[in-house]
Amino acid sequence: MECSRFIGVLGTCAWLLVAGCAKYHPRPLNPPQLEGQYLSRTLRDPELQSFVERSTGRTASVWPPPVLDLRTLTLIGYFYNAELEISRSQIAVAEAGIRAAGARINPSLGLDIGYNRNPESALIYSVLPSFTIERAGKRGLRILQAEKQAEAARVALSEAGWLLRGRIRSAFYDHLLAARRRDLLQAEESIRSEIVSIFDKRLEVGEAARPELDIYRVDLITSQAALQTAVGDMASTRAALAAAAGLPVSALEGVEIESSTLEMPPAEEALPLEKIQHTGLLHRADIRTILAEYAATEAGLHLEIARQYPDIQLTPGYTFEEGFARYILSGSLQSIPLFSRNQGPIAVAVAQRRQAGERFEALQSQVIGQMEKALAQYWAALAEWRQASERLVTVQRQREEAARRALAAGEADRLALGTVRLQSAAAARARLDALTRVYTAKAALEDAMQQPLEAALSVPDPEIVSPRKGAIR
Repeated sequence: MECSRFIGVLGTCAWLLVAGCAKYHPRPLNPPQLEGQYLSRTLRDPELQSFVERSTGRTASVWPPPVLDLRTLTLIGYFYNAELEISRSQIAVAEAGIRAAGARINPSLGLDIGYNRNPESALIYSVLPSFTIERAGKRGLRILQAEKQAEAARVALSEAGWLLRGRIRSAFYDHLLAARRRDLLQAEESIRSEIVSIFDKRLEVGEAARPELDIYRVDLITSQAALQTAVGDMASTRAALAAAAGLPVSALEGVEIESSTLEMPPAEEALPLEKIQHTGLLHRADIRTILAEYAATEAGLHLEIARQYPDIQLTPGYTFEEGFARYILSGSLQSIPLFSRNQGPIAVAVAQRRQAGERFEALQSQVIGQMEKALAQYWAALAEWRQASERLVTVQRQREEAARRALAAGEADRLALGTVRLQSAAAARARLDALTRVYTAKAALEDAMQQPLEAALSVPDPEIVSPRKGAIR
């Protein structure tokens, strides 16, 4: 009877253990299928439209939009780009760590079975379960430490979202500036072609020398080569913009890139230094990450201190021997701190907390200096661009208009007007180079702040963005 009961208990325990175990489900990767999914992405995806409308708070009258601005492209990148999925998976790992930290210590089970040659009681067996009671709040401290690590992972997602926006922003302005450079070179190539035509006619009537014509032809060939390079740059920057947004380049065919705000960079009075520093220190993800890591080291230190106090292990026992049942309750303290009160791990935790604090102080000083430098460079680039704009206006409004009046009055020829127009084209290219440096400095300032300078370009934190449909989970 007792033997049957014993076997029944063992069978029930084994069934419960097996029934509660997780099963393995394979999920192999299929590279050709993933490639096909990427190449089939378009702006016509209804889920993309719904996501953009939710994020902007307004319904699009036409979808896909005929003109894409930086904000919309950033939202498209948040929807499609796979790099954010990596950060989201890291958050999932950290949140699973919270669950693992909160798990209670499982009981153990010991079994003894033997044989007694006494004919009155041949079977001897014992069932010895063991339960561990944690002391000093160790479980709560483990959970706290895991929660701080999960917080750091969530901040890392914000940083990944900012880095993605930075790549989209760089590709966006690179494309706009490349288009503007192409337009200027087209105008310059047209002027040089006209000048060469004038010299050709003069050479025919003997009013010009061939060496002089050859000089202008070489300049024309150089200008045409620069124009071809600019056309190639446009195609390259458009492909880079599509890749940053997580799209194949074919998805942007027939779509214009919004350029109305290209020549409206923020003015100096809109960028006070104290506000820049305050915004940067509030929004920089690396600062927030170190703060979360510091809190995790604090919880880790507290946990190591709590581990000085031994846990209690209770072992209730049941023994059947010689026809009699015996019930025993045993207790013990695990890892009594007789030789070491966990001083080694505590010292390591103290050093890790100090290291995290010093890293925060060093990073904070570095960030303040970085923002001051970036702001000074932006102001300098903005001043240079304005001076270049003034020079261009002077050339265009004064010298070029004077040349046109002289041509109309018969006091100058078309060559003189063409020469002045070339000077205007050179001034326009110098102004574009200055504008390029403005946006380079603006990008550095935004990266130092990890926040867009224009409130209209602010985008939602990627942490609240729902993962796209079909993403690998």
